[in-house]
Amino acid sequence: MRLTPEHSPPEEARRLFRIAGPLIAAYLAEYAMFVTTKLVVGSLGVEPLAAVGLAASLAHEGMVIMMGVLSVTGVLAAQAEGAGRKQEAGHAARQGLITALILSVPLMALVWNLGAIMRLAGQEEAVAAAAEPFLHALTPFVPAMLLFTALRDFVAALSRTGPIMAITVAAVGFNWLLAEALVHGRWGAPELGVAGAGLATSIVSWSMLAALALYIYRKPALRGYGLFRARLRFDPKIIAVIFRLGLPIGAMVGLEAGLFTAVALLSGVIGAGMLAAHQVLMAWIGIPFVIALGIAEAGMVRVAHAVGREDPAGARQAGFVALGLGAGALTLLVAAPLLLAEEMTRLFLPASAPGFDEVAALVTQIMVVAAIFQVFDGAQAIMARCLRGLRDAYVPLWIAGFCYWPLGVGGGALLAFPLGLGGAGLWIGLAAGLIVAACLLTIRFARLSGRRIAQAAERAPEAAAS
Repeated sequence: MRLTPEHSPPEEARRLFRIAGPLIAAYLAEYAMFVTTKLVVGSLGVEPLAAVGLAASLAHEGMVIMMGVLSVTGVLAAQAEGAGRKQEAGHAARQGLITALILSVPLMALVWNLGAIMRLAGQEEAVAAAAEPFLHALTPFVPAMLLFTALRDFVAALSRTGPIMAITVAAVGFNWLLAEALVHGRWGAPELGVAGAGLATSIVSWSMLAALALYIYRKPALRGYGLFRARLRFDPKIIAVIFRLGLPIGAMVGLEAGLFTAVALLSGVIGAGMLAAHQVLMAWIGIPFVIALGIAEAGMVRVAHAVGREDPAGARQAGFVALGLGAGALTLLVAAPLLLAEEMTRLFLPASAPGFDEVAALVTQIMVVAAIFQVFDGAQAIMARCLRGLRDAYVPLWIAGFCYWPLGVGGGALLAFPLGLGGAGLWIGLAAGLIVAACLLTIRFARLSGRRIAQAAERAPEAAAS
């Protein structure tokens, strides 16, 4: 049990960025696929853009909840890797694949029926009707992406994130070509409209899964883990651990995802113009967030590695190094949305489109709030995942439940409707919830990691005596 970190802070930062750099590129590429799909559909008009944007966001939120549950397999694999137990890491990954198949069943049913849910949530009938062909074509992407996530978490746990970047970056161009072909009927393909966008995403997702599975199968350095050597045997003990830790993590992710989804739905209640503006805003917010997500996932892996090698001081250092790198990077990006708000709107809607002036004005107004809270949004994501590396799931869930909903959604709705601030009020509430969450999660990580160092110090004399 180490009482001082195994690595210096600069060395820890180097090791963390070696994992985070390719993950950031991969997550930016994944996000680029999401954005390019909206760019392709945006040429069809405001209603198709609003429909596909909202439907894709809702489907994505369901996906990230399931990914939150699956993330436990990455923690288990990383802890086993830190302890030098390769077969145990491979076994955790196999159980992750089984879990992915289990989770895909309810999520496919949800995605297929999201059009009806949009109607129940008060969205305009034209928007919900336009979304349904897209959602039905999108449904097959669910099992592919969950299986891909399980394999990605395994590879990331081994600090081998380069192939993830290569596969995902290549998928961006593939997705754009397919979306252009299937939405607009280019290059001899059928013109499917919004359904073509969903079908393109499904095809690309299965291609990504096949590419990553092939890499793992053919890489000699990964054969010692036995991922494909053994059958997918159901291990109730490991599956129980995955669900015991993963369900509160998934619930926390769901609360966070629901925060953004609620703001999107409330934006739709205000009107199609505000909903379209929300899609433009989220397109920017996704960029700093996925940068923070790459750092957060790397921080989780480094914290879990330290836990596996019984280095609590190293786990604490890894978490705070990740926080420092993430906050610094996101602070540098604050100027971009303030200076480029109208240009960002033009990416999604032509200036001649009906309602463009309204959407552009809303985006320009709300970007001021978005630029400020993006730093805290990234910080809370980093701290939440570093706490996962410590296998801390329930207290972060309670923090999220309080900050995201009473403060975020409740405060935003109060500002937007009774107090008359409209869309700006929604985003002010969103910012307040995430800022408080970032502070509380950081305090939780500091206290929990400090407690483990103190416990190690108490046990050190007994270990030396024995």
